[in-house]
Amino acid sequence: MIKIWRELVFNTRAATDFLEITGALAADLQKAGIKEGVGTVFIPHTTAGLMLNENADPDVLYDLKMALEQIFPSSLNRAHREGNSAAHLKAALVGASLQLPVADGRLRLGTWQGVYLCEFDGPRRRRILVRWDGN
Repeated sequence: MIKIWRELVFNTRAATDFLEITGALAADLQKAGIKEGVGTVFIPHTTAGLMLNENADPDVLYDLKMALEQIFPSSLNRAHREGNSAAHLKAALVGASLQLPVADGRLRLGTWQGVYLCEFDGPRRRRILVRWDGN
């Protein structure tokens, strides 16, 4: 079986946004037909990232957003001409890829875990590349 990278597209809603994409990934996994294996998810953008975090309490995302704003305030936007250095720094900290286990045709995440597209320079249209490997 030839494995290919699949592309999913999302529209973020704000300058800083945590968009849960767990459901979209689960739907894509079903289309791929993989029952056991692993998924690799990659975001080809330098001012956005991917994160695995709690999806039960929205206050976790709020606290994370506030902490990132304190660590990387917009006052850091000095040398980079586009004026979005803080977004690049946040994306570098969060990361650009995840590996997700697949068992019985489903994502094998923890009880409270969800996958998030982390927007730091939005709103924008963002692409995610996904590859499901297994059988």
